[in-house]
Order: sequence, then C-alpha cells, then structure tokens
Amino acid sequence: MHDHPLRRALNDELHARPHLRIVPPAALSHVVLVAEEGAAEADREAFAAFCHAHGAAEPPPGARNHIAPVAGRVMRWERHGEFQTFTVLAEGEGEDRGTWSAIHPEAQGFLDGLRGDRLGALHLRILPGGAEVPPQGAFAGEVVGSAVGNGEAQAFTDFRMGEDGFVRMVLYANLLTPGRLGRMAQRLMELEHYRMAALLGLPVARDATPRLAALERRLDETVAATAAGSAADDTRLLDQLTKLAAEAEALAAGSRFRFAATEAYGALVEARLVELGEERLSSVQRMGLFLDRRFTPALRTCAAVSRRKRALTDGIARAGGMLRTRVEVGLAAQNRDLLAAMDKRAAAQLRLSQAVEGLSAFAISYYAVSLVKLAVDGLPAFGLPDAPKWASVIAVPAIAVAIWISIRRLRRSLAGGNDP
Repeated sequence: MHDHPLRRALNDELHARPHLRIVPPAALSHVVLVAEEGAAEADREAFAAFCHAHGAAEPPPGARNHIAPVAGRVMRWERHGEFQTFTVLAEGEGEDRGTWSAIHPEAQGFLDGLRGDRLGALHLRILPGGAEVPPQGAFAGEVVGSAVGNGEAQAFTDFRMGEDGFVRMVLYANLLTPGRLGRMAQRLMELEHYRMAALLGLPVARDATPRLAALERRLDETVAATAAGSAADDTRLLDQLTKLAAEAEALAAGSRFRFAATEAYGALVEARLVELGEERLSSVQRMGLFLDRRFTPALRTCAAVSRRKRALTDGIARAGGMLRTRVEVGLAAQNRDLLAAMDKRAAAQLRLSQAVEGLSAFAISYYAVSLVKLAVDGLPAFGLPDAPKWASVIAVPAIAVAIWISIRRLRRSLAGGNDP
C-alpha cells in the first residue's frame, strides 16, 4: 500500500496552528508583519538563527509555524498567505499595570531587525479572576468589552494604538482552563490581526472611487452617443469603448486580489466574534457591536466598489455588444449592396459576352462562307463542272447554324453544363 504524496501534508494541516496553553497571570505580545516572499523567507531564516543562538530548536525547512522557548519566554512564529506573525508569551507577568509588553530586550532587537512591515501589534494582558468593568487607567480611549466564552471570561480593549504602536487588550481568565484560555487568547489576537488585514482594502477602494466614477461617466457619454449617433460614428465609438474596457480591466486587476482578501478577512473577523461567544456587560459596549458600527462600513465600502467595477465591466460589454451588432448590420447592408452591384456588373458582362459571341459567330460565318465560295469558284480549274449558283446560298445558313451550335456547346462545356 502506497500513501498519496500529499497525505501527510494534508493531515498535518489540521495541526498547523496549535494554540498555547496559558496559566494566568500572563502577558502576550503579538506582531503581524506584511512581507513579500523573499523578505518573509529572510525573516524565517533570521528567526531560525535567533532560536539557534538561544539553544532552541529551529523551524524545519518548509515549516509555516514554530514554537520555541527563548530566554524564559515562549515565542511562536507563523507564516500566513501574505503575512507572518510573531507571538511572545511571558507567564507569571501581566498583573503589574505598568507592564504590558511580553517582549524581552533581546527579542525586541530581533523583531526590530525584521524586513517585514508591521501591520498589527497587540499587547494582551491575561489576569486571573473576573471583572465587570475594565481596569482603571489601562486604556486611553473609549473602552469596549464583552463577557466571552459563554460568560466565563471578560475581555476589554479600546482598539487604539499606544505610543509603542501596540493595541492593548485585557482578558480576565475567570473560569477558563489553560487550554480554553489559550484558544480564547488566540481568537482575540486573530480578531486584531484579521481586522487590520481586512482594512487594507479600504484605501484601495477610496483611491479607486474617483477613477471609477470617471470611467462610469465616459461609459454613459459613449452609450448616449451610440443611441444618438449615425452609422458613420460607429467605428469611432467602438474604439472609445475598447479603450474604456482596457482601462476598466486595468483598474479591476489592480484591486481584484485586495478586495477578495478583504472579503475573506472580514468573514474571518465575523467568525472569530462568533467563536468568542460574546455576552453583554452592563458597563461597556460589546466589541462586536463596536466593530459592526465602525468596521463593517469599511467592508461594505470595499464590496460596493467591487460591485461597481463589475457593473462597469458588464456595462461596457453590453454597450460594446450592441455597437458591434450595429456595425455588423451596417457591414451586412454594405455587403448586400456590393453583391447587388456585382450581380448587375455580371449581368452586363454576360450580355456583352453574348453580344460578342453573336458578332464572333457572324464573323466566323462570313469567313467560312467566303472560303466555301472560293472553293466552289475554283472547281473548273481542276476540270470539274461549275457548281450551281444556289450552292453558296445554301452554305450560308448551314455554316451559320453549325458555328452557332459549336459556340453554344463550347460555352456550356466551359460553364460545366451539358450538351443539348
């Protein structure tokens, strides 16, 4: 029995992103980096060297996630489609309200040297017990929060970046076991990660909106000119539509991936909110409700721009189809007129040919009769009696009929007809 070449890789995909087991108090620092393939590979090699320098196991070649204990911390690296994340866990810390970062100085130096651009960053403080209100002085902006895990824990945040560029979040573990606490922390980190990733489409949508509006106006003008114009303008209008289609396709191609990614990341944010199992706390607004009012409109803007691009492309295709149909109808009419003119010329040529054939038959008959007359007149020179005078008269119609029949048969033979 032979395994499929991809069996192990497909089976291991279920275990590709293991969650951490966390015992409160603890501090988590999560960093999301955007990197091209070459930069991401360079950062992976840098992480492998960092692990090796601290006596930890290195990520194997081709790995997309790795967890290693480094200098009293647990450090996790993950490679996503267009992102990579680094998470540092420091257990036994986090109760000190002045301490948010779990990243020790050596790890901070390593992270600062990475080539990827930081897109998201989160400090998550995990505290024992429960709370109905956020901790005093922990946040600078409007605080939102929810009871999560079916009311067995509480999470608070303001979704604002601090001076260090990190968003701050507090999670009260309350009744959660280390395994459930690790999964809950993972969902909160991914909520921040995918929220930022989804919003990458918003600047693209804003940049595309005025260009899209200009293309829509040009399409409206071209359609109006098509309806009011004459056949003489069809070629010019078709050229305009072709150029418009090329510009619209270029605009769509430049944002197709980003909008598709925004839709996918937005769906992941919604899924993580569902997995959190939010319940309302009386003191603050729910995180899901806050995101629905602030985050969802951004997703809808991207979706609306994407729909407008598809509608523009479809409109150009319909207008081009109608214009091409009109051009084809005009060409068909021109071809019809051309064929009619050709038929007339062919008929005239046929009549001329027939006239020439008649003249040719007359001329050949004349020369043939002349030859017969000369032959008859020359009979006495050979000692023969003179032919009667009427012999030449009888020869004229006989020769003419014979020549006419010969020419007719020749014409039918050349035309592929049958002899009579």
